Amino acid sequence: MRWSMVLAASAALAVPTAIVAKQAVSPAITKAIADPARADQAKDDERRKAAEVIAFAGLKPGQTVVDLIPGAGYWTRIFTGVVGPTGHVWAVWPAASAGYAEKAKPALEARGLANVSAAVDPAILTVDKPVDLVWTVQNYHDVPNKGGGEVAIKAFNAAVFKALKPGGIYLVIDHVAAAGSGLRDTETLHRIDPAIVKKQVLAAGFVFVGESRVLADPKDDHTLKIFDPKIRGVTDQFVYKFRKPS
Repeated sequence: MRWSMVLAASAALAVPTAIVAKQAVSPAITKAIADPARADQAKDDERRKAAEVIAFAGLKPGQTVVDLIPGAGYWTRIFTGVVGPTGHVWAVWPAASAGYAEKAKPALEARGLANVSAAVDPAILTVDKPVDLVWTVQNYHDVPNKGGGEVAIKAFNAAVFKALKPGGIYLVIDHVAAAGSGLRDTETLHRIDPAIVKKQVLAAGFVFVGESRVLADPKDDHTLKIFDPKIRGVTDQFVYKFRKPS
């Protein structure tokens, strides 16, 4: 890595996190969220702050987005409406998470969404041509687990960087761990320190755009496992937006 990149990353870490003002929700996002075809998901929209988070990411009609490790496809099914017929959505499970795709991938494909492709990538993320946005929610903390450590994280972020267009956006949402904890709680509490995420993504060559606080919850003291009934579904989460330099 060039020393200029190291110094730039260090400088970015030395200043407080930039809180980005709430973004206007576009008509395309509003329409996609209101789609009757997603009535089964609608109960989660407010809790997940779906409209606000997608607006913060800046997703627009005609763009190509990767929903990286998409779970059951909650976000994919919104993205399909936002990008519209001239855009495309990739729901991608890296090889390491292929087990999670066994049921989710055929279920998503059965919906027949014309602008959605679901795939298990034999590596991490391979695209035919660069994309506008790579989005991953509540997955980043799992990347270093099972012995993967920093090596796995570097490979993950490098794959995202390569997949994006110059100026493309990398959005990371995850459960907050205690400040200064680094990777300590990723496998036990399924949380990660936002500061280590920012450091790692900047080291991959990205520029930090800012943070949205729409999923912050001060009632979460970061000591409970995210599956604990007392906190499940209402954890304190960070929303970080990064950009690949043009």
